[in-house]
Amino acid sequence: MPPLAHPGVLRLAQRLRDLRERTWPEAELTQAALATALSLEEHVSSATVSSWENLSTPKLPPRSRLTAYARFFATHRSVETDPPRLLASDELTGDERDACEALEAELLALRDAARKPSAKDEAAVTRSWHFSDTGPVTLICAQLPKREAVSLANPADPNYTELLSYADLDSLVELHGHIRAENTAMDVFFKLSSSVVPDDLSGHLVLLGGIGWNEITQRLFQMTRLPVQQIEDPEVETGEIFVLERDGKKDRFLPRWDDKNGTLIEDVGLIVRRPNPFNSSRSLTICNGIHSRGVLGAVRSLTDARLRDWNEKYIVSNFADQSNFAILMRVSVMAGKTMTPDFRNPDCVLYQWSGV
Repeated sequence: MPPLAHPGVLRLAQRLRDLRERTWPEAELTQAALATALSLEEHVSSATVSSWENLSTPKLPPRSRLTAYARFFATHRSVETDPPRLLASDELTGDERDACEALEAELLALRDAARKPSAKDEAAVTRSWHFSDTGPVTLICAQLPKREAVSLANPADPNYTELLSYADLDSLVELHGHIRAENTAMDVFFKLSSSVVPDDLSGHLVLLGGIGWNEITQRLFQMTRLPVQQIEDPEVETGEIFVLERDGKKDRFLPRWDDKNGTLIEDVGLIVRRPNPFNSSRSLTICNGIHSRGVLGAVRSLTDARLRDWNEKYIVSNFADQSNFAILMRVSVMAGKTMTPDFRNPDCVLYQWSGV
């Protein structure tokens, strides 16, 4: 789904469509007929007129074209011939000239408003990871099972390194540093799910990783009541897949593997933002994936310096409430590296949901 257009452009597009369809409905004025009339001064195609009236992704007409629109719709005489024609300025009567000037001023004002940043565009400057309250923020990760952990994660090892017992460590390092940078005066903690106490759950919560090793993520994932579920599947032994129930059937979202060497080339990631069910004045964010690559892709969608602004704008444009949404996304893996999802790419967003 492409991002929605600037609301000012949409208002102008709707006004132009209304002028053509509702000013003289009995004339049944088509886009092609209007284009032919406007072409008496400078050629314009029916496809161009259509792009100006498009209510999904409209184009902004030049000022000169809006002046011609005003003159055309200022007088019924424009459609009294076959085909309709655009009268010259000196052909207009006094009343028609007044109507033309009023309509021209309205259309140009709409165009000027469309060229200014909208409130949504300005809101997109604020990062999703900036919190305007006192916090705190707690990132919760699963603990690696002993069979998965390296020997340095064993406290008995003289070179014991506690962080090596954390799952999704790449995502934790990426996101912890980013949240600290965005909230310099706020406490930002990270914890293993096994060491979480009730007080840790009352601030801004960030859950990293899937449900397999983290019962807190599993419980809160259920509490969000999303249409997307994460379940075990015999086809994927290395992680839990995402399933979406719609229209009476289940859609399964699976990773992709290289046919030649069996390496992962595409994972599935999920980012969820909801009010914290344990403290509605704070947020719950889930960055999840089938594998760790999907988790990292979900994290980097809003931390990557090259793409985060575009993805923030996508969220602002597509969700009325940026504190209550979910996006299921493809996460490409190139040469062993996790690529940042670009929400503007129609192949990237697999499913999105709004709590509003």
